[in-house]
Amino acid sequence: MIEINRENLLALFERRGVPMSFDAISAAFELDASPQRKHLHGVLRELQRNGDLLRNRAGEYGLTQRMDLVRGRVIGHRDGYGFLVPDEGGPDLFLSPRQMRSIMHGDRIVGRVVGIDDRGRAEGALVEVLERAVRQVVGRYVYEAGVGLVVPDESRLRHDILIAQADAGAAGNGDIVVVEILEYPDKQRRAVGRVVEVMGAHMAPGMEVDIAIRSHDLPAEFPQSVLDEAARFGAAVRPAAKRGREDLRELPLVTIDGADARDFDDAVHARATPSGWKLFVAIADVAAYVKSGSALDVEAERRGNSVYFPDRVIPMLPEALSNGLCSLRPDEDRLCMVCEMLVGRDGSVRRARFFEGLMRSHARLTYDEMAAIVVDRDRDARLARAALAPHLDELYALFAALVKARQRRGALELDTQETRIVLGASGKVERVAPLLRNDAHRIIEECMVAANVAAARHVIKRKTSVLFRVHDGAKPDGLDALRIYLAGVGLTLAGGAKPQPKHYLALLNKARARLDSALIQVMVLRSLSQAVYSPENIGHFGLALDAYAHFTSPIRRYADLVLHRALKHLINRRAPYGYSHERLSSMGEHVSMTERRADDATRDAINWLKCEYMLDKVGQEFMGRVTGVAAFGLFVSLEDLHVEGLAHVSQLGHDYFHFDPARQVLQGERSGEHFGVGDTLRVRVVRVDLDERKVDFERVGGGSRAPREERGARGRGARRGRRR
Repeated sequence: MIEINRENLLALFERRGVPMSFDAISAAFELDASPQRKHLHGVLRELQRNGDLLRNRAGEYGLTQRMDLVRGRVIGHRDGYGFLVPDEGGPDLFLSPRQMRSIMHGDRIVGRVVGIDDRGRAEGALVEVLERAVRQVVGRYVYEAGVGLVVPDESRLRHDILIAQADAGAAGNGDIVVVEILEYPDKQRRAVGRVVEVMGAHMAPGMEVDIAIRSHDLPAEFPQSVLDEAARFGAAVRPAAKRGREDLRELPLVTIDGADARDFDDAVHARATPSGWKLFVAIADVAAYVKSGSALDVEAERRGNSVYFPDRVIPMLPEALSNGLCSLRPDEDRLCMVCEMLVGRDGSVRRARFFEGLMRSHARLTYDEMAAIVVDRDRDARLARAALAPHLDELYALFAALVKARQRRGALELDTQETRIVLGASGKVERVAPLLRNDAHRIIEECMVAANVAAARHVIKRKTSVLFRVHDGAKPDGLDALRIYLAGVGLTLAGGAKPQPKHYLALLNKARARLDSALIQVMVLRSLSQAVYSPENIGHFGLALDAYAHFTSPIRRYADLVLHRALKHLINRRAPYGYSHERLSSMGEHVSMTERRADDATRDAINWLKCEYMLDKVGQEFMGRVTGVAAFGLFVSLEDLHVEGLAHVSQLGHDYFHFDPARQVLQGERSGEHFGVGDTLRVRVVRVDLDERKVDFERVGGGSRAPREERGARGRGARRGRRR
């Protein structure tokens, strides 16, 4: 008798080429005993859950792919529609609001193509739900006219959840609650749920982060077994752990981080050589403590990475390790993994060596202090670090060489303005401040990139499978949209169907002095794919590198920890490794997901805080600069407050405004007024919506527009304007 398993069942369907009933399948396997038929039922259910098989209306099982059906995951949109992203790749299917009534953001479904919509998109319809992604929902409890419901905080979940009075618990009107879903929605009925936790009042300090944590299902609490395992290592490195390592405690390694950093996972030192420099990049040896398969390891992989919010960190490892034993704190012995590189005067890495070390950080420097010492050459700052200043100067000289090497290979340089939230003692926002970067930030970045490249090349040379950080370059549809936009503003992107990083760099350099440079950078970013983790090394397009892997942050990124295990195995064959290609592939998908999840969660929390900050400013007027243009209005960033909002077309003036996508401008039909990126406007704050994370503006009086030729948004021959 043939064994009943997934592979044999699928092979049977391939051979027969037609849908089959349960009895026909049983006959093919020559089953007559009840336990065997029960086992067959179980395997068929598993294949249905995975979407390999579908049961049709005649009760027969068939191969999903042979039925012209599509398996994939649903991505919801805040406006009620969604998309089905196919598991096997290919174009997304548009899902209308009607189709989305029965499914939720994140669900895995089987769908079918039912037509083409008026925008030329393939339109899909639900055939079967394979897996529900949402088990619990965070939202605001509302009780009106005897009916209770929860409005989800996640904007992509457009399903209000009915709550029976008996299932509301202690929830009061307006409270933020966690709801367990009891019944999922269908075309006729809403979802039904039960309140399992009352988180508190809508505007309580810290609530925005609590909501983000729950909404994005971030693991926030460590299991006791994980905490116990971390505590067993103690607070100091044990003498036995120091044996057999290269002793670098006399080497003046230093950490350089932000003023509020607590987990220090990298330290650097550079010394001059006749042909260039010797660069040491020492990284916390997390793998010495977190062993594969341990409770610490399982939890670290589940989390994937640390998540940084304005008021707290959700660490990948317990604080006993992340802020304690693994953190490279000054004047304390620490285990480390070291990348020692010989760097030429031209910035090229001639040779690299990896080894297990024992170090002692000689200083904890902030970026500002480092910049004061080596860039500004501040007398007091240099005197305060007199013993270290010559070494830091060598690090700065090395940095200049690394930058030249970066420029030679054509790595992309994007000037994006980031902000940080400054919280007061009460937990409320005091201000939104621009995040200022100086050369000290770039010194560390270039040293880390050099070490990451060296690590990737080291494992490739020794034919060891790891997770690479890969970036695939331009997406075909994104590239088409970018070229259409560039044609309207008098610019071109060279390189044909496959532009290289140097072509993008030439475009960015040409656009850097234009007032619309910010929009050009946004359009460039949209044309590129997202960097992910994968065992398939396809290089890193944005950095213009043929191989790249994350080595430098094992305290906060699981991919780095796995790479450390590979390096340890190459240093000492007795150190276990043993990750298969299949295992790394699934792990790469997982940690790429946790990275996106962290970005989404922090973005939600920060947007909430910015809106909360603007609540008492409704009615006030500010100067703003246009940062984006759409058919429905202008995105405007307030120059003093660094908060972005929307000025709807109806709030721009008494006229009909039309969007020109090629030139990315809104133009008045009668007045001829036009608005584009780089224009300044005086706006009034008219509405702040915390639930939607939106700030709305209206235009006040006239605006200030750059001359037509300076804005670089009116065709060929644009002149170089003032850099933003």
